[in-house]
Amino acid sequence: MEKEKNKKLKTIDLAYMGLSVALIAVCSWISIPLTVPITLQTLGVCTVAGLFGFKRGTLATIVYILLGTIGVPLFAQFSGGLGIIGGSTGGYIIGFIFTAMIVGFVSDKTQGKLWAVVLSMVVGVLLCYIFGTAWFAFIYAKSNEPAALGTILGWCVFPFIPFDAAKIAIAAVLTNRLKRFVK
Repeated sequence: MEKEKNKKLKTIDLAYMGLSVALIAVCSWISIPLTVPITLQTLGVCTVAGLFGFKRGTLATIVYILLGTIGVPLFAQFSGGLGIIGGSTGGYIIGFIFTAMIVGFVSDKTQGKLWAVVLSMVVGVLLCYIFGTAWFAFIYAKSNEPAALGTILGWCVFPFIPFDAAKIAIAAVLTNRLKRFVK
């Protein structure tokens, strides 16, 4: 009886993670192309981690990234492959892991309290910005003259803050409303 329960939970975990990968992928396909595309990936990652917690949210994000890295067109503009991860936007994609870890951890520890989840989403997105912007600066400097930090922030961070604030608000509301339905 105990083995059946564990197996059933594993099946549920895998189903949630598969749906999570699909949600993040669909969110990534909704895109406005700029220097770094505006997508709904942040919304997907924050929602998945907030709903499913540290383990399932982080694993789903990692699976999404691994599938995209091996060439499945899951990233923005239906792209995929190692070249995307090694390109100028790759740091932001890897940064989603840190976002998922922080949001999932806080969601688990606070049972999804709205204020804590919002704060964790803000911190998670900030970490994604830091990692992604550092990676962008590194890649940019390899093929161009190094740009000033203010210039890079103007390209990669400042234009996206209002969009990411809106995505965090939507993800927090979705997480808060749907958390009670997740086993």
